[in-house]
Amino acid sequence: MIDALDGLEGVVAAETILSEVDGAVGRLTIRGHSLDALAGRVSYEAVVRLLLGGFFPDLPQDVRPALGAARAEVFAETRAIDAALERLTPTEAMRALTARIADGEDLGAALRLIAAPAVFTTAVLRRQAREAPLAPDPALGHAADILRMLRGRPAAAAEAGGLDTYLVTVSDHGLNASTFAARVVASTRAGLTSAVLAGVSALKGPLHGGAPGPVIEMLDAIGRPDNARAWLEAALDRGDRLMGFGHRIYRVRDPRADALKRAVRTLIEGSNALPGRLAFAEAVEQAALGILKDRKPDRSLETNVEFYTALLLEALAIPPSAFTCVFAMGRVAGWIAHAREQLRAGRLIRPQSRYVGEVPRAAA
Repeated sequence: MIDALDGLEGVVAAETILSEVDGAVGRLTIRGHSLDALAGRVSYEAVVRLLLGGFFPDLPQDVRPALGAARAEVFAETRAIDAALERLTPTEAMRALTARIADGEDLGAALRLIAAPAVFTTAVLRRQAREAPLAPDPALGHAADILRMLRGRPAAAAEAGGLDTYLVTVSDHGLNASTFAARVVASTRAGLTSAVLAGVSALKGPLHGGAPGPVIEMLDAIGRPDNARAWLEAALDRGDRLMGFGHRIYRVRDPRADALKRAVRTLIEGSNALPGRLAFAEAVEQAALGILKDRKPDRSLETNVEFYTALLLEALAIPPSAFTCVFAMGRVAGWIAHAREQLRAGRLIRPQSRYVGEVPRAAA
């Protein structure tokens, strides 16, 4: 009899050349490069090229012009934003607009899908604010254009760099829930749009990509550093989870947290509000880590990617309701790379289940 493992813990479901998460030492490798060698050092377009390399024969060496053209192409779908879509959450509205992109397996389809979360999220947010969506500027880098489409004005270099670092940091992360969902759908040969929609749907769950927003709610509720310990203790007494701490894989500090903390620090210069906010967040982080160590000494609950994601996106004036969408803007390249890799395997993903329900009685 095959043992059933809760949450498929420890099951190897795929071999991949795309990324490795070493939870024991806190290391993330993306196609042979450490996260430290990528985050803050190369552009998101360069990581798109890295992830998609070998999966599309016509992939250009410089992805930036092609991705800019793809943003301009998918902008036409923003005409479908109506009152019903405006009432949805940004993630749900972005997903609905992405569903309008035809399924395909070619490079054009891939680039349109990578462009889609950026174009659709900014358009939906502007419509919800009673402002007209802004057409993309194909000449800009992806991160800079996202901020321009959202705000209606050019982003400072440090701001574009901070968002670029975030997109690189979350571009791929092993066989996480949304990536596995995308690979399952890809294995049916449904097409890249269907695989990406599966990824978005898994990502919106609060146990996956839907978590950074509550970090801001937690910080706002705490209010001041001297309130941190009492607030955090009370939350744990209620059985609440402290958002931004602990990870299914990492048994040490999430390396993405440090990459994003560095990105937040780059935004401090010239900001009147951010230095105090960062110092406050660091005080809350230290209080939380101390409490978790005291209360749960048998578990390693360190800072994860959500904590400094929230600080970075807040510093960029992105509303918490759209944090999951911004996660998708980065992760979509990983979903597509995994979908293409799964197609190479050529096998339908079909695990088994064990029936534990009632057994029908034999006929008399």
